[in-house]
Amino acid sequence: MSACVPTRATDSHQNRTKRAPQPHSPPPSPPRRFRIAGADVSASIAVFLIALPLSLGIALATGAPLQAGLVAAAAGGLVAGRLGGCPLQVSGPAAGLTVVTADLIHRYGWRTTCAVTVLAGLAQLALGCLRVARTALAVSPAIVHGMLAGIGVTIAVAQLHIVLGGTPQSSVLANLRALPAQLADVHPADVAMSVLTLALLLLWPRVPGRLGQLMRKIPAALVAVAGATLTASLTGLSLAKVDLPSWSSHALAGLPEGPALGIAAAVLTTTLVCSVQSLLGAVAVDKLVAGQPGLSARVGRSNLNRELLGQGAANIVSGTLGGLPVAGVAVRSSANVRAGAVSRNSTMLHGVLVVVAALLMVPVLELIPLASLAALVMAVGIQMVSLNHIRTVTRHREVLVYAVTTLGVVFLGVLEGVLLGVTVAVAVALNRLAHTRITHDEKEGVHHVHVRGQLTFLAVPRLSRTLHLVPQGTHVVVELDGSFMDHAAYESLQDWQNSHTARGGTAELTGRRMGVRDAGPDRTGFEAALADTATGTTSGTTTEAPARTTADAPTGGPTTSTVCRCHPWTPWRNHQCDHRRPTPAGGHPAEPTDQPADRPAPGTAEPNSPGTAEPSGPDTGTHPGTGIHTGAGLNPGADTGTHPGTAGPSNPGTGTPTNTGTPRSGTGTGTGTAGSQLARGISAFQRDTAPLVRGELARLAREGQRPSQLFLTCADSRLVTSMITSSGPGDLFVVRNVGNLVPPPGEESGDDSVAAAIEYAVDVLRVRSITVCGHSGCGAMQALLNAEPGGARTPLKRWLRHGVPSLERMADDGRPWARLAGRAPADAVEQLCLTNVVQQLEHLRGHESVARALREGALELHGMYFHVGEAQAYLLTEADGGGLFDGVGVADMSA
Repeated sequence: MSACVPTRATDSHQNRTKRAPQPHSPPPSPPRRFRIAGADVSASIAVFLIALPLSLGIALATGAPLQAGLVAAAAGGLVAGRLGGCPLQVSGPAAGLTVVTADLIHRYGWRTTCAVTVLAGLAQLALGCLRVARTALAVSPAIVHGMLAGIGVTIAVAQLHIVLGGTPQSSVLANLRALPAQLADVHPADVAMSVLTLALLLLWPRVPGRLGQLMRKIPAALVAVAGATLTASLTGLSLAKVDLPSWSSHALAGLPEGPALGIAAAVLTTTLVCSVQSLLGAVAVDKLVAGQPGLSARVGRSNLNRELLGQGAANIVSGTLGGLPVAGVAVRSSANVRAGAVSRNSTMLHGVLVVVAALLMVPVLELIPLASLAALVMAVGIQMVSLNHIRTVTRHREVLVYAVTTLGVVFLGVLEGVLLGVTVAVAVALNRLAHTRITHDEKEGVHHVHVRGQLTFLAVPRLSRTLHLVPQGTHVVVELDGSFMDHAAYESLQDWQNSHTARGGTAELTGRRMGVRDAGPDRTGFEAALADTATGTTSGTTTEAPARTTADAPTGGPTTSTVCRCHPWTPWRNHQCDHRRPTPAGGHPAEPTDQPADRPAPGTAEPNSPGTAEPSGPDTGTHPGTGIHTGAGLNPGADTGTHPGTAGPSNPGTGTPTNTGTPRSGTGTGTGTAGSQLARGISAFQRDTAPLVRGELARLAREGQRPSQLFLTCADSRLVTSMITSSGPGDLFVVRNVGNLVPPPGEESGDDSVAAAIEYAVDVLRVRSITVCGHSGCGAMQALLNAEPGGARTPLKRWLRHGVPSLERMADDGRPWARLAGRAPADAVEQLCLTNVVQQLEHLRGHESVARALREGALELHGMYFHVGEAQAYLLTEADGGGLFDGVGVADMSA
């Protein structure tokens, strides 16, 4: 049976502590033998079949001895695979290093190029020891993608000459100038083999049906090169083919010869490209692994500093043995993960296979036409110019940086192009910081001043001119669409605000993040918001002309304070303003309560009714006088740290707070506070979030949803499933209801919605796991405990009958209770919440589709408990019949 427990930071230390053997313990088991999983063997073969032709092709493209590609592939597999920090990343000669290596060979010769590779490896070792791997990822993605695109263009133009039967020149410009002459002297045999290679490479993955699925298990690169080789051999075409000299004549590294400054620049360039490509590849592998839950628990996240050390060691070995520079290769790494690799053994075994091929398969390799390898590498170069990357940088307004980096790499070189891209990126950032757009318009008598961009002293003159165009005595909304304000802008806005309100006007400051903020007794809400913005946050506040004092107010007339108290502590906070109660003429504030006359006071609960506040306890952190949000009629009061109060009578339990003194309509027309809050939230999404997720949502719209798990939880508004599971669009198939209940099969009395969702998730979406998540302070469990026999059979009571088995399970003395690790449940409600998760998992197993998937091993069931007040998640562990809930801590992320 399942159970759940929080893992603290100290747990990992305790788990590592070696326990002393007990006097009567059984003898220790013998040491485990070294074993290689079958999945690793099959994955290594798949990667080897991809790496072999690519390694030869990249060596051909650089002008190096063809054996150098095999040496680099073996060193990457064996050395980087064993020592690197990303177990499933496959390293070897990479297309991204082709241009750098070709330029080094042209300038300094092969032996000096090998020496540069060794020095670059030493530099990577130093960087790994300094633990700066994360810093390398700070390079703008536009620069990285631009660099790879420029390298891809350079490769494609150079290999085009070999495809046509000629010889490439030393630079892109020279290759372009020589292209017309090459087109006039085409070699039909080379072109035919190249076209055949490209056709197989393009069409092989697109064969439809079951046959296509079987065929795709063989890498397209291998099929393309093998097909061209077989055709050339059978037809007897006269072609230039692979020539592998004897290993006894293979050139090794020598002492670097050339100008010291040039050698240093070469080492710097090689180190930069190798390191950035390897680290980005490790991050990409982490994303692939995270998409496979069973694999992520076994492999863990990459250690980027260790990956740098492993890459450095591989480059030292490769350069010393006369191999090409080594880096992580995205194509081989993704193939390794998709082929089912479960450890670094697959990477190392692929290196062993490369060594075997280099020693025993030379006669076969020498049958491969050079034109086929050139076509293969040209295709790789074209793929490096990614349309997806171009769309991404365009969406983020960094296309200029991308274009300049690409052109710089193509026409000047890799190092020069990257430096040029960095320069342009810095210039663009400075321009955005200095460029601020300020507009002013009037709508329905309200003046709007919109500040787009960062507000610095450079924009103060324009801001001052715009603000002084606002007529006196009017209401002004100043919208700051930025994240930074310096002191000069702060002083300017504050001085204008004081002057404007002194003349009877009102001012409201809004921004990207709006929330509750207490202005304090000595400053207005506008000043508090300015202080927030000046320190990097933006809050929505309102200040009016100085309100009349109590003495100025008519007898019996109240004075009101409409200072917004929103605090922007996180961007996803469900903000709510606290409009204070009117102050009577006597000057003493009224008793702070937001309860209407026909609702119970805070601290009392209506019997059998979720959606009311529980008594305030020591954990609640309650503050009377503010409305709160409730979700689906569930209890908002217990252990949440929220303010007591209940939903208004017009829309109970819907999340709309009630403030007496501010009547609001429950019609949902959007004209009241709730409607404007909804509109503001939608507007903020369209402005800030939609541009960031539009591409991913478009992909999901094209491909359809493929969630990995069904997440069944309570409808309580405090449970944000995407937040507590760190998931995004397309990850979770979510079912929410009151009490996270799973009715047993055949007992839904006409409401089959939960069973339908389970069947659809398991049989159609093929989810790999189902999680039942309960939470603390559940109003449904409170209603079950307080239920009295008899009374009207309301829809809520009819639904909650599916929770009665949980109540009976808790009352059964013959069964152990579900419990939390480290402490006892706080009260009967929490005990029932835990028990309910275990009971609903039993109901879940009774559904036919779930039982069948469990028998086939295609599905896992998980229990989860979320303590709202502690923001702590607990997972159910297989402990005993009652269920033990063990907490998940930060230390578990690295496990």
